[in-house]
Amino acid sequence: MKIESVDFYYLSMPEVLDIGDGSQDALLVRIAAGDHVGWGECEAAPLVSIASLVCPMSHSACKPVIASVLGQEINDVRDIRRIGDLVRANSLDLLQADHTLSGIDIALWDLVGRAFGEPTWKLLGYKSRFPKTPYASVLFGDNAEETLKKARNIAAQGFRAAKFGWGPFGLSTVADDCDQLAAAREGLGEEGILLVDAGTVWNTNLDAARARLKMLREVRATWLEEPFVSGALSEYHALSLGSGLVGMAGGEGCHNFHMAKHMIDYAGLKYVQIDAGRIGGITISKDVADYAARRGVTYVNHTFTSNLALSASLQPFAGLESHTICEFPTELKPLAKAMTKNHILPDQNGLLHVPDAPGLGIEPDLEGIAPYLVPTEITVHGKQIYTTPRLR
Repeated sequence: MKIESVDFYYLSMPEVLDIGDGSQDALLVRIAAGDHVGWGECEAAPLVSIASLVCPMSHSACKPVIASVLGQEINDVRDIRRIGDLVRANSLDLLQADHTLSGIDIALWDLVGRAFGEPTWKLLGYKSRFPKTPYASVLFGDNAEETLKKARNIAAQGFRAAKFGWGPFGLSTVADDCDQLAAAREGLGEEGILLVDAGTVWNTNLDAARARLKMLREVRATWLEEPFVSGALSEYHALSLGSGLVGMAGGEGCHNFHMAKHMIDYAGLKYVQIDAGRIGGITISKDVADYAARRGVTYVNHTFTSNLALSASLQPFAGLESHTICEFPTELKPLAKAMTKNHILPDQNGLLHVPDAPGLGIEPDLEGIAPYLVPTEITVHGKQIYTTPRLR
């Protein structure tokens, strides 16, 4: 089979709010080869990735991503890695390339899986898939009272775990943050698994993060996620030395294998969180999952968008039995819900199962997507180099 088309679709809510919610827009990827089609999703600003797909060549190591994909043979999973390597070589200086490649790589795994009638996790080499414990991933409320209501609602839905992040946390006083943490713990109950995401709010301010550790320990937070910006390895490590049972978590900002490896090796992480839609796709995510397992660090998916992205994020560690916790976004905007015909939902025991169907096991809903499609055109020197493809 040869790759005959690479289509990118920019989707968006009518209004995008200034909040930490990645489900407000999306970049959907469709790849066709022969009689087969695969679907993927980039976790990136849609217009920037569309531009990187089609931009004119700047020089030999700064080519448009599509130049390394269109027309390539895709007959088995080895071709997926080969194509990824081509993109990384030919678009070395195009810094958006890894984000753009991510959606392409995901779509290729979906395509090959559909072509062979096998789920992606089997093509990755796993003999079995193991159920995961989903944590309801939500934003902190604007105040402690709102957070308490959210936590109680999550517990009432049967979730064993919840992650609260962003919102006002870390932007106000230590006392306010302690109130937020206490509210989350009260609402979840004593047995609930509480996870906290600081959203890089302290940049590299170690003292600000340390000021919250006492309360994090008191509420028995399992982890503190992204207290600092990605790559602040020494700050992560220093905080981990005094965090006690509160594990350091991070890695969603990694956009290649080496960044994730450095986080695992030098940041004092107990949990490495990888977004398949950012790091280069399922291929590189699986590499990180394998490395994390060897290093005794728990691999966790990062995803806050559609169920297509959720399935892609689960595939790389589907067969790791002891890596059980997974992110499950529960405050999705209508766009993210409308993107797919089927959805991954917890079973009667509150566990999540990776789809056991060809490819990613998720079907895009083209009628559901249509109202959110953003007509887009890119013209250079009077020549149109991109226009929104027809949904098909």
